[in-house]
Amino acid sequence: MNHTFVHRYELDSSRPPVGSALRDAAVRAIAPALVLFAAIVGIGFLIMGPLGGLPAENNLSRSVASGRTALMNSVTMVWSHIGNTEIVIGVCVVAVALIWWRTKQWWYAVVPAIAIAVQASVFVAATAIADRPRPTVKHLDPAPPTSSYPSGHMGAATALYLTFALMAQRIETAWLRRLVTTVCVVVPLLVGYARLYRGMHHLLDILVGLVNGVVCALLAWNYLRRKASSERATVPARQAVTS
Repeated sequence: MNHTFVHRYELDSSRPPVGSALRDAAVRAIAPALVLFAAIVGIGFLIMGPLGGLPAENNLSRSVASGRTALMNSVTMVWSHIGNTEIVIGVCVVAVALIWWRTKQWWYAVVPAIAIAVQASVFVAATAIADRPRPTVKHLDPAPPTSSYPSGHMGAATALYLTFALMAQRIETAWLRRLVTTVCVVVPLLVGYARLYRGMHHLLDILVGLVNGVVCALLAWNYLRRKASSERATVPARQAVTS
């Protein structure tokens, strides 16, 4: 990924006016998310229309369900809960508060909140329109009132933890930076597998949820106009994160 994009909040640490930040968010995050929403809904119509619901995906879900074990039932329950709405929101609130406190940069600290808010908006609207049934296997989690497509758990976990992975690039200690980045990338994959294993989503629901989360995380990261610079303008703020 482009170095300037990843470190954009370090290259330009200037404090934006609140009004300017809100306008930037509307133009650079919310407006592009409308295009993402249209694409996700279009794929949903394709699945439920010409593709006839993709029965082969239901066969895959049955195959996965046939291999369930007591141990994996317990393990995937934990993985699945990571993507629960209350868990995602709770982790996000704590993270935003800590990052704001450590960096004193509210415009940077709110990035994870923007990511999951945009993701959730796209997901809720798309799932209400697509209305895809869940796999015809035993559901190991309570089924929320939303449809199977796309996966909200996968989208939320991806949006949140990919944002954390981008933020982790400020960590100066190489091994710690790599470790945190790896964990943040792996967590959504565990959530996605758990949702498939536990019969809550078809594979394509999870993949589209992944795309939703990735795109919304990148839109949130890019929501604020920043000026690229050849010098790091916020070394003290970066040290504050790692000290």
